[in-house]
Amino acid sequence: SIREQISALWEAFRQPSIWRPILFLFLWKATPTSDGAMLYFLTDDIGFGPEFLGRMRLVTAASSLLGVWLYNQYLRRVAIKDVLLWTSIASVPLGLTQLLLISHYNRELGIPDSAFIFGDDVALSILGEMAFLPTLVLAARLCPPGIEAVLFATLMSIYNGASTVGTEIGAALTKVLGVTESDFSNLALLTIICNVSSLLPLVFIGWLDGVGDESQEEMEAKQMNGDE
Repeated sequence: SIREQISALWEAFRQPSIWRPILFLFLWKATPTSDGAMLYFLTDDIGFGPEFLGRMRLVTAASSLLGVWLYNQYLRRVAIKDVLLWTSIASVPLGLTQLLLISHYNRELGIPDSAFIFGDDVALSILGEMAFLPTLVLAARLCPPGIEAVLFATLMSIYNGASTVGTEIGAALTKVLGVTESDFSNLALLTIICNVSSLLPLVFIGWLDGVGDESQEEMEAKQMNGDE
């Protein structure tokens, strides 16, 4: 019954081996983002139009497929905790490359704005997909027998809610720093804050001990042995 499902869900969330990884994933996803301010910058300062932005989205979507392939080829044998740790660390210097675009220093290096944006977005899209897939594996790993579907759906709702929180925090920072569609003087500072703050949840990565120490391949092997 529904009452039994809710009761089982509550009992699951009371277990430290479940709520700690969930809280880590929430904090990891809830870090602020400067995407909204960057969109203003791309359209109002650099002058990119809807057609270019549409092509950019198409390319980044295609590059996500490359991220899936790279993960399956090289990272499914790596512990989930390590994948999340190193993709988070690698995303910071990649994200900070936007400072070159904001300062227009990429032009002094001979890199056109459009080429720089495509390269930056492709790299971040690939890295983002390689970080996202382990969270799905981890979420499935956390689900105890009997309430797998309910708990997995709840975890995904929490994950998506954390993304919304990160967007709202980013919007608040944008307002506090005075970044508008016509004033980008503090956009570099906003970009630095958003990228560096993404490292803060790694302080709690120890909450993944036990559930995140295994790779996807090891988890699948255990499941297959258990089914046999």
